[in-house]
This record gives sequence, C-alpha cells and structure tokens, in this order.
Amino acid sequence: MTFPPSSTTALNPAQTRAQACSAAEPAAHPAQGYAGDVSPQLAYQWWQSGDAVLIDVRSDAERAWVGFVPDAVALVWKQWPGMTLNPDFDAQLLAAVPRGKKVVMLCRSGIRSIATAQRATELGLQAYNVLEGFEGDPDAHGQRGHTGGWRFHGLPWRQG
Repeated sequence: MTFPPSSTTALNPAQTRAQACSAAEPAAHPAQGYAGDVSPQLAYQWWQSGDAVLIDVRSDAERAWVGFVPDAVALVWKQWPGMTLNPDFDAQLLAAVPRGKKVVMLCRSGIRSIATAQRATELGLQAYNVLEGFEGDPDAHGQRGHTGGWRFHGLPWRQG
C-alpha cells in the first residue's frame, strides 16, 4: 500500500525554535552590562502598563526636528552640537525612575541607548535598550525610518 506524499515537511531545530519564539510572549534579549535589549513593541507594552519608564536620551534638536514620543521622559545623554555629555544625567535619571520600575532607553538607532542602559545599571536600575531606536537603521539610500524603529512600527509619536 502506498500513501500520498505528506503535505507537511519536517522542521529543523532552528525553524522549530523560531516558530516557538514567534508564538511566545515577547521577551528581553540578554545583554552584557545591562538587563537586556527589547523590541520597540515590548518597550511600549511595559511603558503603557506602568511597569517601566520610557527615557528618550536623544538631543533636544533630534526630538524637535525628527519627532518625539509624547509623555516619554526627555533626558539628554549627549547634547548637540558637539555631543557633550549631560553632566546632570545621573541625578536626572534617578529622579525620573521610581524605585522598583524598569527603565527602557530610547535613542535614534539603539546605540546611545546601550550606553545609557549600562550607566543606569551602574546606578542600580533595571535598564533595557530599545532595539532599532526611534528611527531604525539607514536603508539602501542612507535614510532612516524605513527599515525599523519606534516610528516604523506605528508606535505613538509626534513631530513639532
């Protein structure tokens, strides 16, 4: 007796893990020097539920020209022009994050937010980096906002 070919194909272990991860609750990815990396969507979920404080560490100029997240804490890490460190960053951060809350750090592309997540961890906070940042990585034409980031994923933001 012969059977028709199966309409299903066996999944390799990597495919099985990928399917399990996509069906599972979003999670933080471990990182060295801070609590982890999270997707913009998970950062938004934590922020909206009150589990975390969202800190936008971009410069005032970036928020004014590119856009900002309403009700996020605007706390500059490096100020434009010159990108000098904010000497009051530590005190301002500690004042903005209530004890026991997570803190999620957002910058343009997810680079400065790693540095600030590391610094927040040194200060005793449970800190996460928002992957992709506000604008995401540049596309083939060198433009941001088309391949990832807070705005790309349709999360709340305003301009002006």
